[in-house]
Amino acid sequence: MSEVTETVKKLVTPILDNHGFYLYDIEFVNENKNWYLRVYVDKDNGITIEDCALVSDELSEKLDSMDPDPIPQAYFLEVSSPGAERPLNKPEHFKEAVGKYIHVSLYAPIEKQKVYEGTLKELNDDDIVLTINLKGRIKDIKIPKKSIAKARLAIKF
Repeated sequence: MSEVTETVKKLVTPILDNHGFYLYDIEFVNENKNWYLRVYVDKDNGITIEDCALVSDELSEKLDSMDPDPIPQAYFLEVSSPGAERPLNKPEHFKEAVGKYIHVSLYAPIEKQKVYEGTLKELNDDDIVLTINLKGRIKDIKIPKKSIAKARLAIKF
C-alpha cells in the first residue's frame, strides 16, 4: 500500500467501525491526468448510497483538517460499494469468496483457456480450485495464484 492509502486507512477505519461498516479496499490512482482516492466500503446487508455519503462527508472532514495535508495534490474522493462483481485483490477477498461464483482471467492459458468462471471450491497459499461447467461436464481445475491476472465475483446466469 502507498503512504496515502495507509494514511487514509488509519483515518477511515474508526469512521467505519463507528457505523458498523468495514473497509473492502482503498486505491489512489492517476487516471487521465486526475488523481482519484477511491474508498470501497461495505456492511453485512449491503452498503447504501446514504452510507457512502456519510463516510465521504466524515472522511473528507478529517482529511481537510489535517496539517500538513497528507495528499498535497488535487484529487477526487469517491466512496462506494465494491459492487456485486467486486474484484478479488487480496488474500482475504479470496477467503471470503470460497463457495461463491467467480470470474478469473489468466496471464497465460491453462488447458487452452485464459478465462474461467466457476465456484471457488478451495484455496491455499499457492493455488485456487474452481469447479467449472465445461460443456455440461462438471470439473475441478487447479489454477496457480501467480497465473491469475484478474479475479472478481461473478453473477451466474
